[in-house]
Amino acid sequence: MEYSQAHLLARAIRESQEYKTYHQLKESVMADETQAALIKEYRKLQVSLQVAAMSGQSPNSEDMQRFSGINTLLFSKPEVRDFLLAEMQLQRALADILKIVTDAADIDMGIPGLAP
Repeated sequence: MEYSQAHLLARAIRESQEYKTYHQLKESVMADETQAALIKEYRKLQVSLQVAAMSGQSPNSEDMQRFSGINTLLFSKPEVRDFLLAEMQLQRALADILKIVTDAADIDMGIPGLAP
């Protein structure tokens, strides 16, 4: 298989406005150690809660409360909010690209039990 097109796609991603915005905001937000630690904890709790939900378990109420508090705190800061929203936009664009590629390869990347 030829990978030159994949490298062109990687370059196009790095040149996209979504990528540039995300990385510019990331540098600024993550320079603050407290914000970086809160974002790391936010992501950790987010994944934990998502895994619990996907496996049919009730989320830990303490984790839910902590996640909610961190979420409120992070989204109350405009620069952090903009960073997290930019990250979501970039993730959405990458998910769209993955879908296009997996559809072309006729590969079902869906998780059993979840809607497509």
